[in-house]
Amino acid sequence: MIDLRTNKERLSRVIRRAQERNIIIPTFQQQIDPEIISESIRSRLENVGMWEVNPLNLFRITWRNEPVERGGLFGPVNFIEIPSAITGVKARVLALTGKWFPTGSHKVGATFGCLAPRLATGQFDPASQKAVWPSTGNYCRGGAYNSALLGCESIAILPEEMSQERFDWLKTIAGEVIATPGCESNVKEIYDKCWELRRTRDDIVIFNQFEEFGNYLWHYHVTGRAMGAVLDQILDKKDRFAGFVSATGSAGTLACGDYLKRRFPQAKIAAAEALQCPTLLQNGYGGHRIEGIGDKHVPWIHNARNTDMVVAVDDNFCMKLIRLFNEPAGTEYLAQSGVSDSDIANLPLIGISGIGNLIASIKFAKYYELTERDVIFTVFTDSIELYQSRLSEMEAAEGAYKKEQAVRDYHRYLQAVTIDHTLELSYYDRKRIHNLKYFTWIEQQGRDVEELDAQWYNYPDYWQSIRNQVGEIDQRIIEFNRLVGL
Repeated sequence: MIDLRTNKERLSRVIRRAQERNIIIPTFQQQIDPEIISESIRSRLENVGMWEVNPLNLFRITWRNEPVERGGLFGPVNFIEIPSAITGVKARVLALTGKWFPTGSHKVGATFGCLAPRLATGQFDPASQKAVWPSTGNYCRGGAYNSALLGCESIAILPEEMSQERFDWLKTIAGEVIATPGCESNVKEIYDKCWELRRTRDDIVIFNQFEEFGNYLWHYHVTGRAMGAVLDQILDKKDRFAGFVSATGSAGTLACGDYLKRRFPQAKIAAAEALQCPTLLQNGYGGHRIEGIGDKHVPWIHNARNTDMVVAVDDNFCMKLIRLFNEPAGTEYLAQSGVSDSDIANLPLIGISGIGNLIASIKFAKYYELTERDVIFTVFTDSIELYQSRLSEMEAAEGAYKKEQAVRDYHRYLQAVTIDHTLELSYYDRKRIHNLKYFTWIEQQGRDVEELDAQWYNYPDYWQSIRNQVGEIDQRIIEFNRLVGL
């Protein structure tokens, strides 16, 4: 359960900070349906840029932002469909697009889900405490951004091998940036740094996305309902929703699969990961280049008992395809292969992990032999905007991208995708994955083994009790805003 006990002394200070900085906190329901946001806030948003450090942008933590850089309001859910000319499968592949969030990634929503309950209960005081955001990339960016909106200091922690764009932007927004050793999959080093901070500093609150159920809750209700709204719009009587596919990461995004399976009981959830670090598939280890998905452990908030399949993606596919999708020679060949101009224009909306999710979706479709009747949903967490340095690095290492490479990459890394490195999970496969939590969370991070057992044996009540807290959290936020008086 998310702790909703009130610290009255701190809460009074949080209220003063909100009054001083004109901070109104949106409810989860407003992020699900921003049309209910008051006209006074909507009118002021018309003069605010998407990435501007302005507390009003808390209300842009939604999948329904108008896709413009400045002054936009709200509209339909932001999603795109990837055509069969790219996927090579008959099933329809849809994806929510994270570019149109502040910071350019949906992780700003996950950080809100973790931060909002602590603010509304006074468990975090932005006037006297620093917010620590341990991450493999976008989560610490979202956390640092939300901290800046609140006028509080933040500490961003991420591996040193993440893209230069992440570090450059963080230096302008976070109070402190800590680069830990290793690459995307070196999550334990991040946790070690958190323990060091706990031992040496008494003015910090750590918001760990891998164990914070606010992350799970936000994706279950906000991301899940966004996907549900799209499916209500596009499915007709003959169509079938086949399932949701997403990289494991912190397991927050997988929570929207839990929501969709409640609405579509026949649907499946496929958890993707890098083949170079096959944690769920082979209890493995290693390093890889699919930035932002984390591995070598099973997140505390991963509902493993509700996961149906594991799909491993070779990171080489992702790196080849970001060139195919973004280099002139690549898009020219895609056009010759029957991809429309409008679909090519959408390809920059897909970042590296998004391409990993796309490949996993293709594997999912081929494994289950899906047809034109079937629809798959996935997420493009961010866009190529955050990886331009990777394109430059690859050009320096491999030379200019030419048509011959585009032909090879299109056929090898898209059309020739197979169902290798996939596993449909049995009951005991799921239990094996769940049991891996023990080594990280009980032995290393001090969590309670009785709660670990409750996640599995008190299923689904354990998870439903967390989901049901959203109403109480919204009531706390409403009361907080009333006390702030803005």
